Amino acid sequence: MIGSTFTLKQLEALIWVADLGSFRKAAAHLNTTQPNISSRIAGLEKTLGLSLMQRDTGSVRLTPKGVEIVAQARVVLQNADALVNIAGRPDLHTDRIRLGATELVAYTWLREFMRRVSDAFPNVSIELTVDLSRNLDKELANNTLDLTIQTAPFSTQATGEIALGAYPFGWVAAPDIAAKPIDLHALPILTHARGTVAYSELRERLGDRARIVPSNALMSSLHMVLDGMGIAVLPQIMAQEHIDSGALVALPMDWLPSPLQFAARFQKDKASATVQAAALIAAEVAADHISRSVP
Repeated sequence: MIGSTFTLKQLEALIWVADLGSFRKAAAHLNTTQPNISSRIAGLEKTLGLSLMQRDTGSVRLTPKGVEIVAQARVVLQNADALVNIAGRPDLHTDRIRLGATELVAYTWLREFMRRVSDAFPNVSIELTVDLSRNLDKELANNTLDLTIQTAPFSTQATGEIALGAYPFGWVAAPDIAAKPIDLHALPILTHARGTVAYSELRERLGDRARIVPSNALMSSLHMVLDGMGIAVLPQIMAQEHIDSGALVALPMDWLPSPLQFAARFQKDKASATVQAAALIAAEVAADHISRSVP
């Protein structure tokens, strides 16, 4: 037996420096100081009698042995998570989940998701980023997010992915606009940001004559259509309560953009047990919300 020659905190520090490429970033993620991270790794290297990292100006690179040690350190920490789960002590999980979500999720079921994660892991904190899916994609690839709840298509690969269902679009307008004949080439059409599938499909369908008004803030588009500033193509789930109240009218158009396909994504080889459990909770919450909300 090796006894207590090295600690889980040393292994944790090593993994995060390797993933983030910086002692400073690892210290910020682990809520400690850079000297503390340096001390943990120096102690691990002294114990093992190995150089695990090459420290150049502005960068950190693993040595060949360091690559092997990091891979095994992940296994050790995953086994420690499993031990806690076997003991039935979710309160012993004290890590932080760096979560990225799109605006639609934030508007609909994010609050319920965060409540359920908190119930399951009372001492785990969630650091939230709300952004466009393509930006969340990049942050997941760069190891600056642990879990993303985002829409396809994905520009980078994730080794862990759980489908969360589809969200159809709908055409909506304020009642006074909906009462008149709809001319798609005369009215402003409020919709998703440039570069999204919805915007591209809408532009291809209607051509350059259409007055398409893209936005990376769907709530702004929703407020503008409520104020009668045009018609909108939005995820139906965002507009449904306003349709039910009579503040908006669903327009009977014969074409819609492809539904939004959502997924919870993470890197399976790097994700903690809490991150993977949170992805499964996201699937449960999304399914519950879709069953209640989508006609």
